[in-house]
Amino acid sequence: MTPVELSRTVLRAVRRAVDAGELVAPVPERAQVAPPGPGGRGDYATNVALQLARPAGRPPQEVARILRAHLADAEGVAGVDITGPGFLNITLDGSGAQALVAEILRRGARYGFVDEPTGDVVQLHHPREVRAAVTAQAVARILRSQGALVRTSCADEPDPAWAAVLGVSVDAHGTPAAPAPLKVNVRPVPAVQDPTPLGRDAARWALLHPASHDHPRITADHLVQRETNPLFRVRYAHARTRALTRNAAALCFTSAPSDVQDNATHLVDALAAYPVTLATAARHRSPDRLARHLVVTADAVLGIQHAVLPLGDEKPSAAHRARLALAEAAGTVLAGGLSLLGIDAPEHL
Repeated sequence: MTPVELSRTVLRAVRRAVDAGELVAPVPERAQVAPPGPGGRGDYATNVALQLARPAGRPPQEVARILRAHLADAEGVAGVDITGPGFLNITLDGSGAQALVAEILRRGARYGFVDEPTGDVVQLHHPREVRAAVTAQAVARILRSQGALVRTSCADEPDPAWAAVLGVSVDAHGTPAAPAPLKVNVRPVPAVQDPTPLGRDAARWALLHPASHDHPRITADHLVQRETNPLFRVRYAHARTRALTRNAAALCFTSAPSDVQDNATHLVDALAAYPVTLATAARHRSPDRLARHLVVTADAVLGIQHAVLPLGDEKPSAAHRARLALAEAAGTVLAGGLSLLGIDAPEHL
């Protein structure tokens, strides 16, 4: 169950409690779910009981107990605990690395995507500026991954070099005279230098990796193939996952998801948080959140890569197959995230 699906499950529990007359409160449009904080437990936590406490005229703990009864028997939910002032902590069926890796490998590039349209319609209108154009395109892709219907437009005809070098496209340009001019709603800090000499991938990363309120750094550092370059680390980590699959095939073994994941907690956590990152990046229209998460994921991959394959005369074991499946899942996430940013994920590097 993805975080988006769990959020819908929580809202259904709220609706059942309201329909049964156990709560008198408006059903919120969305229920936020996230990995539990300090003192929490399970796979995800939600503060929906605290949201409903005031309109329902009841203490948050009491609201949480009502909702727990409706959540506990929901499909895919293994257990619900109440912590703190009224947080609902949810444990999912099949939780753990095995289920997570199997889901990623099953969904492939669509892991973290919303399967059905949400009904949200978004117009992204940006000035004729290269960073704004690249940002609007990346935000549109991320929003579409979360079920939104998106249209992009530019205040004037974009520079042809943006399409030729950076792969930028817009659905329309120019401001219509009627019924009303479009309001510019994508306006990151402009790039003071032309990024096109960096080429498509490095230029897009240079524009998207910093937060929109930060000045982008347009330098050749983005082309350097060493660990100090975050883009290189992300692409190198992806290439390493593909190389591990090829090397395993040469050793005559394949991957098999399992919970045998020694010293892989950081990578498992990063993969589990990817759908939340996509949803957050879409909500805040901030592709930099996705870019930074890819760096975290890549660093976690590079931390476990040396333990994936057998060493010396060692024979492939269940642990090796499980680590290989985890690496393949990580490669899937890295490739999918880079694709949303409009950046290539090479098989060899």
